[in-house]
Amino acid sequence: MQEIANQVVDVLNGLIWGKVLIWLLVGCGLYFTARLGLIQFRHFGHIFTVLKGSRGSDDAGISSFQALCTSLAARVGTGNVAGVAVAITLGGPGAIFWMWMIALVGMATGFVEATLAQLFKTRDAEGQYRGGPAYYMEKGLNARWMGVLFSIFLIIAFGFVFNSVQANTISGAMSGAFGIKPWMSGVGVVVLTALIIFGGLRSIARFSELAVPFMAAAYLLVAIAVIVMNLSEIPAVLALIFKSAFGLHEAAAGGIGAAIMNGFKRGLFSNEAGMGSAPNAAASATPYPPHPASQGYVQMAGVVIDTLLICTASAAIILLAGVPSGDSQGIMLVQQALSSEVGSWAKYFLSVVILFFAFTSIVANYFYAENCLVFLEHNHAAGLVIFRLIVLAMVMFGALASLPFVWSLADVSMGLMAITNLVAILLLSDLAIKLARDYNQQRQAGKLPTFDASQFPELQSKLEPGIWDDRR
Repeated sequence: MQEIANQVVDVLNGLIWGKVLIWLLVGCGLYFTARLGLIQFRHFGHIFTVLKGSRGSDDAGISSFQALCTSLAARVGTGNVAGVAVAITLGGPGAIFWMWMIALVGMATGFVEATLAQLFKTRDAEGQYRGGPAYYMEKGLNARWMGVLFSIFLIIAFGFVFNSVQANTISGAMSGAFGIKPWMSGVGVVVLTALIIFGGLRSIARFSELAVPFMAAAYLLVAIAVIVMNLSEIPAVLALIFKSAFGLHEAAAGGIGAAIMNGFKRGLFSNEAGMGSAPNAAASATPYPPHPASQGYVQMAGVVIDTLLICTASAAIILLAGVPSGDSQGIMLVQQALSSEVGSWAKYFLSVVILFFAFTSIVANYFYAENCLVFLEHNHAAGLVIFRLIVLAMVMFGALASLPFVWSLADVSMGLMAITNLVAILLLSDLAIKLARDYNQQRQAGKLPTFDASQFPELQSKLEPGIWDDRR
């Protein structure tokens, strides 16, 4: 029976990820890039202009910077280290080029879903902003059933199983580097997670605001040190990446097809653009400028940081140490590459990096799932407490056990979640384009872009009363 279940899940994963979702994500990215007039390239500098004013918030929302850090906490995980190594092993160095390409295209998709999440956000029982794909499905498309499906898929994948995966990664890293027993790691992670998630949304945002910049900066600094030590090799490595990307080098592993597919897959898994996860954080922010599209620009920065910076840092460490060979793969490949460049202490450093990456993912994944639970239950306090306890139990379970079947099932759930989200943002694409146009027309007129709901009569019955009324 177990074998049949494994086969069914494997077939579903192959169909969803290999035949449907990956091309749907690429197609949506290209479509939004075209309709938004190459916004990620034309307005690349404006992304960082918006970030400069992203620290402000109010009583109802967290700051745009905190929302960005929360989404990065979920995005930046073991996939940025081990996932890049897998992409290079299976697809050759050229996979990195296609990872860059999918990130650049995905920025437009990230802009659309974050903008829509901001527009249709609501307030919960405590007056905090809530929103995301489930909310714009219900309000924008008048399809609560669609939001319910999306929420269930996300809760299964992010709330339960992926948190077990991250806990398993932490216990493995701590055991391998420091000899800490898995149960001890599990207890430690459970206690720390409980302290943060029982503190509520603002506690999660504050933690992400502190932890994410620290962990990303530490990892990037070590990567920069490796690059500086091997500066003369950079032209050769870049040439290797570009040649392998188009099948012109023997290191392409499986040829151009393998390079493209593995680059696309790892890039999409890493930056999550179009998956429907990051908009849950984006909706919780008080945007500045006070317009939904400004949060779209902020979330585009998340794709840049996740893939173009952190994943590239991992690729640089691996490729500068030499083209991978032998049996090493995943995190072991990165450990060996980094150790060969900076010394044996790299093993312990990378274990701490993995600890931070995985733990912040647990906290952010929980927030996404909580957001969807609030949508399903309409702020049922007892249900929220029970849910938090189940999440903590799954974290402890993950630290002690490894269940590949459950992880594969979570991939199916995440795939279905992403398909549901992509259909929704395609149906709402005209509105997202109109919002982007309104924002940039105000910019061009020398005004601070401010959302005026009266200019969008088609939205009058769909927006939460009081959310945007006082922004005029």
